[in-house]
Amino acid sequence: MKFTWKDIVATLFVAAILVPYIGYLARGSMPFIQDPRGMAATGLILGVAAAALAGRAILADGVWHRVTLVIGVVTLGFGVAAVWVGSSGWLLATFMAGIVVTWALAELIHTRSLEASVTAQPVPHHS
Repeated sequence: MKFTWKDIVATLFVAAILVPYIGYLARGSMPFIQDPRGMAATGLILGVAAAALAGRAILADGVWHRVTLVIGVVTLGFGVAAVWVGSSGWLLATFMAGIVVTWALAELIHTRSLEASVTAQPVPHHS
């Protein structure tokens, strides 16, 4: 499957998060981003916008969809915590890594590089 306009826009949102983050790491600040809280807020806003483009597709059935959804929700939690704390470099780094992992998995699922239709197998109970 080819990239759609939603994939392209989501990729641009992720790039709009990562480029300032790399600049922030290198310089300590970027225009409009002066501290870890500002960087986390930028990531949170653009990350939620990128996730919103996935819409219902992320809620589809399949193991990889579930894995991506769980990672995305955990990443959201790290983002909220990074904004809340405001001074934690490791929370910010974990949040940024989570954004990249969530985006990469979503793109791999959408382009069918990961088999999205794999379903969870029930675990047999032994009495």
